[in-house]
Amino acid sequence: MTRKIKIFDTTLRDGEQTPRVNLNSQEKLRIAKQLESLGVDIIEAGFAISSPGDFEAVSTIAEHVKDSTIASLARAVKKDIETAARALEKANKKRIHIFLATSPLHREYKLKMGKEEILEKIYEAVKYGKTLMDDIQFSAEDAMRTEPEYLAEAYNAAIAAGATTINVPDTVGYRTPTEIFERITYLRENVKGIDGVDISTHCHNDLGLAVANSIAAVEAGATQIECTINGLGERAGNTSLEEVVMILATRKDKYENLTTRIDTRQIYPTSKMVSLLTGVATQPNKAIVGANAFSHESGIHQHGVLANPETYEIITPESVGRDTNSLVLGKLSGKHAFVDKMEKLGFSMDNEKIDELFAEFKKLADKKKYILDEDIISLVTGDAGKFEGRVKLESFEITRREGKPKAEVTITIDNKEQTMTAIGDGPVDAAYHAINNMLGNSYDVAEYKLDSITGDTDAQAQVVVIIEKNGERHMGRGQSTDIVEASIIAYINAVNRLYKGEEND
Repeated sequence: MTRKIKIFDTTLRDGEQTPRVNLNSQEKLRIAKQLESLGVDIIEAGFAISSPGDFEAVSTIAEHVKDSTIASLARAVKKDIETAARALEKANKKRIHIFLATSPLHREYKLKMGKEEILEKIYEAVKYGKTLMDDIQFSAEDAMRTEPEYLAEAYNAAIAAGATTINVPDTVGYRTPTEIFERITYLRENVKGIDGVDISTHCHNDLGLAVANSIAAVEAGATQIECTINGLGERAGNTSLEEVVMILATRKDKYENLTTRIDTRQIYPTSKMVSLLTGVATQPNKAIVGANAFSHESGIHQHGVLANPETYEIITPESVGRDTNSLVLGKLSGKHAFVDKMEKLGFSMDNEKIDELFAEFKKLADKKKYILDEDIISLVTGDAGKFEGRVKLESFEITRREGKPKAEVTITIDNKEQTMTAIGDGPVDAAYHAINNMLGNSYDVAEYKLDSITGDTDAQAQVVVIIEKNGERHMGRGQSTDIVEASIIAYINAVNRLYKGEEND
């Protein structure tokens, strides 16, 4: 009998807990729309009560995403649950995800609560959530370090109160696949009413076992996998969506009765978009979506692949959206071809937005000989990442004075144009000095990262800059075929985010 495995994506909540990742509501919406297009069943849009920004993001996503269930995290606290429900008001399909720790360590050191008190709190929280909406998920934080008997009691309480999904997190990535399989099996045999709810698994990657543990949970009877794009998440990250989905899709000999809603052809575009928006580059040897995932350097491998790709490839590039023979666009390409490419990459937008992006495409095509899929993804990503603020770049020019780079930069600050020149150790350093002089302030560049969006000689560059002031960090991104321009845009983007943060304080 076919068993559907629900994909619960938490890129926008747990994934955003990746160090130095900070997405605004529009960036989160762009990712959420792409996750919807990908076929994700449940999108965890954020932790509504954690900040005004998270509440806004959850509300915005709830209003605009219709095909996926939108979830908000909440502690087992009445105010959290109410705030989550308010943020989800406009959602077509909605879920409150309530959590409470159950392990001995958490009971003693974090909660300072006894077993019975925790069971009562679980029941009351889920029961209250059920008065606000039908779909309630309960997670026992640190479930895999909780005594099996007590964990079963916790889920008994949640199901008795009306939970529709119980989540079994390996919060610190401690367990092995065998242990995960045994725990899910134990719960299925010892929790009352478990056959009437979804069993979810949420595995962290601290020992590199998140994907293997998630698959083991499914083999034991779990019906939902919690995961993130590119395996993003705090510490070593979470279960990688692309890996678990492609395991189930590729090993039909073993998992012929297990299906997901994921359109695997949109995996690579989604991965690339998340990488560009978060500023977290995907490691080259990352399974499925890494730059080397379909590369063959060995002569023996190359010969085999040329003779028959299946000799060394168990997955085709096209099956995950890396179509090596796809239509290459150029400056003579028309709007029809551009729209066709957008649709194949899974991007759906209104006509006005398509017109704006097509105009940007034409500008890029004047700078590059060919426009590749990654360039189209970067256009959409760059549009989502635009952050209009008090400072705007008008122009810049780099020359040399006595062997050192000199930058002349013109910007508008609060709609007033200023120009300044400065000398630096390099052209980017000189430009940053010029901007700082005009702003009357100096910001420490805590991190500077340069990546190539494509591998061609006229590739676009993405620069990620993190500036620091008074212990607070703000990230900016910039994209251009000119590295200096990308660097300046990223710096100004970070400054504008800093100013916005100060306005909200």
